[in-house]
Amino acid sequence: MKKKIIFIVIGVTVVAVAAFFILKPKTVDASKINIETATTKTGTISKTVTATGTLEAITTVEVGTQVSGIVENIYVDFNSYVKKGQLMAKLDTTNLSAAMDQSRATLDNAKAELDYQQANYDRLEPLFKKTMLAKSDFDQATYNLNKAKASYNNALALHKKNKINLDYAFIHSPIDGIVLNRAVEEGQTVAASFNTPTLFTIANDLTQMEVQADVDEADIGQVKPGQRVTFKVDAYPDQSFEGTVTEVRLEPTVTNNVVTYTIIINAPNPDYKLMPGMTAETEIFVLEKKDLLVVPSKALRFTPDQTLLMSYMMSLPKPQMPEGAKKGDMPAPGEMAAKDVKNLGGGKMVWVKRDSTIRPVQVETGLDDDINTEIISGLQSGDEVITSMGKQTAETTKKVAASNPFMPRMPGANRR
Repeated sequence: MKKKIIFIVIGVTVVAVAAFFILKPKTVDASKINIETATTKTGTISKTVTATGTLEAITTVEVGTQVSGIVENIYVDFNSYVKKGQLMAKLDTTNLSAAMDQSRATLDNAKAELDYQQANYDRLEPLFKKTMLAKSDFDQATYNLNKAKASYNNALALHKKNKINLDYAFIHSPIDGIVLNRAVEEGQTVAASFNTPTLFTIANDLTQMEVQADVDEADIGQVKPGQRVTFKVDAYPDQSFEGTVTEVRLEPTVTNNVVTYTIIINAPNPDYKLMPGMTAETEIFVLEKKDLLVVPSKALRFTPDQTLLMSYMMSLPKPQMPEGAKKGDMPAPGEMAAKDVKNLGGGKMVWVKRDSTIRPVQVETGLDDDINTEIISGLQSGDEVITSMGKQTAETTKKVAASNPFMPRMPGANRR
């Protein structure tokens, strides 16, 4: 009987001890809790839209010829700087000069005929007025004069046309600029029968260029003229260039059922680093506000692990009980944090670390760019907000020790 009682007592003791360890609240050594924080500060909130574009000169002119012929002389080359009206090339003028000489002779002949008929008319008109000349003779004189005038005007127009064609044989620059392309060689024949052949391509001013970028239809509603743009080109991967949206074109471009819209970005180029045809990867700042109170967005997404939070708060020294207070009037730090969360109710909140104490604070937020969030109320500049809390691992300890020059190192740590 006694043995049975002993076994029962032992069994009850084992169950009680097991229940104690099972039901005992789990805690973590507070010294092994790693807390990462960030400081509330004044910053900028911005949102960007990305687009790929091509650099072009703002004004590009293709210079051609309106007459056919053989290119006799070329006076400029690639990258030549030209002034408006400067002679760039000359076509063979043999045929054109001959045509103008012929039209000049025709014009002289028509002028002589006109002078003769005018004199004849002037001589017969007084006789007709005195009825000393038959009307049929006067009508013939009038007809001959009008016909001579028409022939003269026709010869004059033809001569002007031939002179213009001769002038077309001399190719002049229509603008000040730089020659981007020369499409002909001396001795080459150009034919202007069906379309105007291009001889040169001139860019007006390469210190002021533009980016023609294609923006997806899902983003085009956010893009407006005047927005700031930064872009990079492959030629200078470590340098960022600045620009401004100057135009949003309304005509869509459809490629493989993808709709895009072209925007024009002004791109100053004082150092001539940017060249026509370069591909530009652009970032358009569709939203940008400065001097805002911001915190990292991940601070708003942070929710502490209850076990870690209670372990950390329980490790803090208990606040001194004021005189006259009863036991239980001053809650423990862990109970204070839980009570604060309950009192906050709904809404957004961040966890703030003040004097080693962690407490939740309800905040009102504004703009958000997924990296930083604007704080309208609830925090002040300099407040320390928690972004993560976790239990230190061996890897974390190594990183902390490596980043802290005052931490003792293991013997032989500097050996290789």
